[in-house]
Amino acid sequence: MRLADFIVHNLEPILQAWEDFARTIQTPGADLDRAGLRDHAEQMLHAIVLDLRTAQTTQEQIDKAQGLAPQHDDETPAETHAVTRLMAGFSIDQMVSEYRALRASVLSQWLDQIKHGTPLDVDDMNRFHEAIDQALAESIASYSRAVEASRNVFLGILGHDLRTPLGAILLGADMLRRSGTVGERDTRVATQIYTSVQRASQIVGDLLDLTRCQMGPGIPVKRVQVDLAPICERIVEEIRAFHPHAQIHFDTGCQAVGLFDGPRMEQVFSNLLSNAVQHGNPGTPIRIELAATAEALVFTVHNHGDPIPADVLPFIFNPMGRFSQRAAVEHGPTAGLGLGLFIASEIVAAHQGSIEVESSAQAGTVFRVGVPLAIA
Repeated sequence: MRLADFIVHNLEPILQAWEDFARTIQTPGADLDRAGLRDHAEQMLHAIVLDLRTAQTTQEQIDKAQGLAPQHDDETPAETHAVTRLMAGFSIDQMVSEYRALRASVLSQWLDQIKHGTPLDVDDMNRFHEAIDQALAESIASYSRAVEASRNVFLGILGHDLRTPLGAILLGADMLRRSGTVGERDTRVATQIYTSVQRASQIVGDLLDLTRCQMGPGIPVKRVQVDLAPICERIVEEIRAFHPHAQIHFDTGCQAVGLFDGPRMEQVFSNLLSNAVQHGNPGTPIRIELAATAEALVFTVHNHGDPIPADVLPFIFNPMGRFSQRAAVEHGPTAGLGLGLFIASEIVAAHQGSIEVESSAQAGTVFRVGVPLAIA
């Protein structure tokens, strides 16, 4: 009996084996009933049977093995199964284990028939492995997309809901620190609260920007005619006040007038300069240059310190790519997850510009931003 026919004729025992295995998986949610345990298993088996019965050329087999099988507009049973398993509390490892159990169950029952005289068609077994792998790949991709979407929604809601209480705390702290009726100690405490809440508000803003980038076309910018030189100078003064021991040399001898989103470019200046202060050697100066050519604004930040590792450089503007398990162990769970450089790169990209970085022990680290003065 060919494998496709065997699956059709033994559908119930195969489904029962699937159900029995799924029942052994421990999840934080409520126990699933029979229908929930068998979720989409029958539809996936029918899809596998259809695949086994479909003629396949050598090139089509190669394409499938390399993950280049044709994509379908309709959601497959394997993709739907992944989402329902996620909602039921299954981890991705637990979901993958179901496919291992299904593969083993079908093949063991089929090979048991072969032992009793049924001819073995090796091509059937190869095609079955391909079909299972295809369904597994679809489920993993669907599971990952659902996790990413839910994370983005969570970050968006979290950031939005935090803004109101943070704004109230910021306003109250500002009123206290400006009040002449409180003592010096209370004023100092109110100033510390104000500064900390400002930082928290910036983190919330970065989270919202990250969510916008991952759920939409990127960070929106509103370009108007503005001179960025005084904006950059103000950011430099703020960083100097916040880090009085930092040696910051700012060099600009010209206007930087063009079509920019001033508040967004202010974020770029602040993020890059804060990054240089954080990672540069305290005893060496940080050099900031702002210049304008006939076509573009050029902003450069140069600091000395430990060079950025070569394996980190390609991912320096990607907060997820910069994460490593070793960094998490050595520097805590937030190591490598800063959003400042990512936000800066997205703002520059929204201005149709470019941002580059060079780093070595001898020359130091240089971030260079180029943004056109006008919209192309």
